[in-house]
Amino acid sequence: MGMPAGDRLGLDVKRAEQALLAAKHAAVKPLTVPQYAALFALSSTPGASSAALARACLVTPQAMTVVLRNLTELGYIERAPHPLHSHVLETHLTAAGKQALATADAAAVAIERRIAAAFTAAERDTLRELLARFVAAIEQP
Repeated sequence: MGMPAGDRLGLDVKRAEQALLAAKHAAVKPLTVPQYAALFALSSTPGASSAALARACLVTPQAMTVVLRNLTELGYIERAPHPLHSHVLETHLTAAGKQALATADAAAVAIERRIAAAFTAAERDTLRELLARFVAAIEQP
């Protein structure tokens, strides 16, 4: 083995990611985390296309298609052709979608506040800087 497990920062990041996703999964029920993410993205970008939502939520276009189909079936979103580009569907939250988002977001915010409270403001800034460097190192050729 080229590197012991204890020296692999990727494992620590993965553990943190899994803990966060598990907590949010439990918190946003009956929504899934991807459904919550899509509703959250739509709240700030009404009318977004499926492709734009996929980029915002860091999922594939195929995965977003499934998420949007399920949200439509639940009555949380409505999709209609764009007035100028009829091949593009605009997506909007319904009243039920806004309510589902509000409920889920309150639970997600509680998790985010617990995380933030574990660090000082300076530590949070440092963590963001370190994670940005982590990503930059991964993206280096």
